Amino acid sequence: MVEGTDSTAKKGRDGPPYDALKPLLVAVCTYNERDNLPELVTRIFAAVPTADLLVVDDNSPDQTGQWAIEASRGDPRIRVLSRTERGLGGAIRAALQYAVERGYEYLVNLDGDLSHAPEAIPDLVRLIASDPGLDVAVGSRYCPGGRIEGWPRRRRWMSRLVNRFAVKKLNLPVSDCSGSLRCYRVATLAAIRPDTLESDGYSILEEILVRIDRSGGKMAEIPIIFTDRTRGQSKLSMAEAYRSAKHLVRLAKRFQNPGNDNGKASNE
Repeated sequence: MVEGTDSTAKKGRDGPPYDALKPLLVAVCTYNERDNLPELVTRIFAAVPTADLLVVDDNSPDQTGQWAIEASRGDPRIRVLSRTERGLGGAIRAALQYAVERGYEYLVNLDGDLSHAPEAIPDLVRLIASDPGLDVAVGSRYCPGGRIEGWPRRRRWMSRLVNRFAVKKLNLPVSDCSGSLRCYRVATLAAIRPDTLESDGYSILEEILVRIDRSGGKMAEIPIIFTDRTRGQSKLSMAEAYRSAKHLVRLAKRFQNPGNDNGKASNE
């Protein structure tokens, strides 16, 4: 389910102060984001000073993980998961499982390249905290008031195509199904069992929403401004885009079968 954009945006900005809503974990999945992470960490803690921060690093050659480990030694709010594997899906799955196992109330996820403004985090947390029935609050590029800055036409076209497919074929009730800036209710994540999520790539973002939606979860979105990275390289290759598209098609086929609407993996 989804609420109207205007009302949710107002509730997100006018709700209780975020620091009354602990415990909150902010997760950032990184690969070669050494040039971006220091600024991102500073801005996250300026926005939500009492939150914990989890950096999930996929053995970055540029020493992103090492920087995070050094930062954690001087700041007890910072935690680091160092992985030897690579893949956004596995990194997000690890972050979700971390939040579940440690009993956080809310989990915010955002990109590590400064494309998401950390200043939007309090609005997302206030929104989900203002409605006990809300399971995920999405920062949306595509609802009224949201927009993208700096992307080339091809990237915009690919993103629009993916989201239209997700809305129509996966029947997801939000306009931005592939963006990672979200606030989750961790009890809901526990119910969908993050360790059973299948995707190892970008399509995990749609898979999470499908699992929540099919379990009867409620979603809402507020507009955000997404700004293309200015430092470092995008990790979304054409090969990864193709793998993610294949996984979305499999998800669509699976959930057309009413006997398998709980999101469990099928033997394919």
